[in-house]
Amino acid sequence: MKNSQPPAAPTGTNIVSLRQDRKPVVEFWYEFASTYSYLSAMRIETLASDYGVEIAWRPFLLGPIFKKQGWPTSPFNLYPAKGHYMWRDMERLCRQYGLPFTLPSPFPQDALLAARIAHAAQNQPWIGAFTRAVFIAEFGQGLNIADESLMAELLLEIGAPARTALSTAHSRENKISLRAAVTEAEKLGIFGAPSFVIPGGDLYWGDDRLEQALEAAGNLVETDA
Repeated sequence: MKNSQPPAAPTGTNIVSLRQDRKPVVEFWYEFASTYSYLSAMRIETLASDYGVEIAWRPFLLGPIFKKQGWPTSPFNLYPAKGHYMWRDMERLCRQYGLPFTLPSPFPQDALLAARIAHAAQNQPWIGAFTRAVFIAEFGQGLNIADESLMAELLLEIGAPARTALSTAHSRENKISLRAAVTEAEKLGIFGAPSFVIPGGDLYWGDDRLEQALEAAGNLVETDA
């Protein structure tokens, strides 16, 4: 493993500028502890291709945003009726989409390590595969995604350089960059996950807005033509 650290993960603006084609880019803001982010992460690449758009993977943390609202944990835990509905809804939707579902314990999971790995890998070709692997482990198998050995195993399974990825994730530069991503999310008006930001800054929140966001972004091609 090389001693030098790779450059910091690019910001959303830089990610968009790296695209070599004219396809609109939708920023997919997701939190690994978020149930509905799981649903979107498993579907977004296929749907994006159908709508003719590109995806910028933007992992972030909701915890700091929730704390500013005075919430010490997920609102699904703070409001039991809401939590009960969400778990039943997840069962139905996972069945509809053909996805495995296991209620993880505890909930929400500590997603910091996974977020750091994904944040550092935003522009890597394996970011989508890693994101899906983490969500499957968490909500499909009920595994603890705070376990570094599990993260290393998932990285190896998708063909990613596990040692380098983990080293970069733990770097001071990457930790600072992830905190900056949370600030960026707040400036974009993001308050929950999943969220989708299309060119021009329009924000769509929730898995049930995924197709709407992709369609709106895809329509920008026709508008600019």
